[in-house]
Amino acid sequence: MFTTQLAEMRNVAGLKFELSIKGKGEPLLFLHAGHGVDADDPLVARLASTNTVYVVSHPGFGRSDLPGNFSTVDDLAYAYLDLIEDLDLRGLTLVGVSFGAWIAAEIATKGTGRIKRIVLIDAVGVKLSDRDSRDFLDVYGTTVEEIPGIFFQDEAKGRSVLAHLDFRNLSEDAVTRFVRNRESFLRFGWSPMLYNPKLADRLYRVKQPVLVLWGGEDKVASVEYGRRYAACFSDAQFEVIDGVGHYGYLEKPNAFADSIDAFLAA
Repeated sequence: MFTTQLAEMRNVAGLKFELSIKGKGEPLLFLHAGHGVDADDPLVARLASTNTVYVVSHPGFGRSDLPGNFSTVDDLAYAYLDLIEDLDLRGLTLVGVSFGAWIAAEIATKGTGRIKRIVLIDAVGVKLSDRDSRDFLDVYGTTVEEIPGIFFQDEAKGRSVLAHLDFRNLSEDAVTRFVRNRESFLRFGWSPMLYNPKLADRLYRVKQPVLVLWGGEDKVASVEYGRRYAACFSDAQFEVIDGVGHYGYLEKPNAFADSIDAFLAA
């Protein structure tokens, strides 16, 4: 996971995106979490059975370019708007996970008739507590060894998913990819930690239906935070997937896919 390359490079307004296109059906843009994207992500595979899924490495992640003037998630959102237009995607569903869900929310606030629906999975990006309280765990203080116990409800499952992250056995390209992902996640999420102080007050602008999915055992951002996040939208439903953590989409991909399929069908 997180160290495999996507299929192609696409140049959009002078910025090269790494992407793969999977499946057939209505367009769906998958926005990955802070540790990167896997070409064989199990949730993507399920979604691709009924949708055309565009899997993209964010600018600065994977092999995608990182322009020197990019410093905020706002910059990533505008880059994605350019990509959506370049691909001429219409009736688009955005599906974002964690850091990717933050990007999806930022995209939606900027307004485009090309987006039809939005799915946010264990999202970050907004500040909902008072100034002296933290909404998220300090994920930047974690080591690779600690990730399975923090991001997964089932630590053994997490260790199985991340078993390949033994740097002694990784290729130079895979190590470079992993380090780029970590560096860019730090660049865009560090200060303030994992939120845009203006985003919460902009979410009213999102007119599309929103589904907010949350892992019932999320140790990074609580279920109550997720419920309050969903309440910021004018048209959102909130659903908890029991028995999974912050990366629950990797623990029970079919459960998340079932909820997304039902939302898209409705």
